[in-house]
Amino acid sequence: MNKIFFKMDNIIKALIIDDEELARELVKNYVKSIPEIEIIGECSNGFEGIKSIQELKPDMILLDIQMPKLNGFEMLEILDDVPEVIFITAHNEFAIKAFEMNAVDYLLKPYSADRLVDAVHKAIKKIRQKEIRTENFQKLVRQPLTDKLERVVVKTGIKIKVIPVEKINYLEAQDDYVMIYTDEGKHLKQATMSFFEENLDSSAFIRVHRSYIVKIDQVLQLEPYGKDTYVAKLKNGITVKVSKSGLKNLKQKLHF
Repeated sequence: MNKIFFKMDNIIKALIIDDEELARELVKNYVKSIPEIEIIGECSNGFEGIKSIQELKPDMILLDIQMPKLNGFEMLEILDDVPEVIFITAHNEFAIKAFEMNAVDYLLKPYSADRLVDAVHKAIKKIRQKEIRTENFQKLVRQPLTDKLERVVVKTGIKIKVIPVEKINYLEAQDDYVMIYTDEGKHLKQATMSFFEENLDSSAFIRVHRSYIVKIDQVLQLEPYGKDTYVAKLKNGITVKVSKSGLKNLKQKLHF
């Protein structure tokens, strides 16, 4: 569901994004005591949230983290302009990450009306002061929720695709981006190879070159390529360059 409400002028516009209807109703009930705030809509998942943020341009969002399809951090990653964000969640394990990156506030369910009102007033103050924290949020949302990446969200035009990491065959560095290759095609992601190297499961993926990370079970064989250089031939027929350090690590993984 995706509810859009009539918009008033000259007040702070807020959007609620939570997959639980009761949670959204509670937020609306608590926030109605704040005259500066107008709830301009509510969304039940991240895809609806992205669409509503792009269309309605809220000043702040009250956002759950764990939601179906797209979680809260993945949703923020897709946005070009990030509003002020108050996280409202039943999971306390993401709090430190949120506060380190200057989220307005982090409310753990269940919470009191006073606690939410206090958080909203903090957001109002930041909005009035026109503090911009987009760069901090970009750093925040690129961090995976779990210890290792389980999926990657990419955006092509207006289309959003969620790629499970087990579908990835290999990754290739392309300036400030990384090209992700799967059996279904390739997808460009604004990220670094270091990010993927650090956050992909090292038992499943290995960096074989400064420009390549491969899924270990996709490596069919190693082949010489010039003097003291090798390439790895993958199951799909593609060959990727292998550095000296990459060769050593790959041999250990494959027991060559």
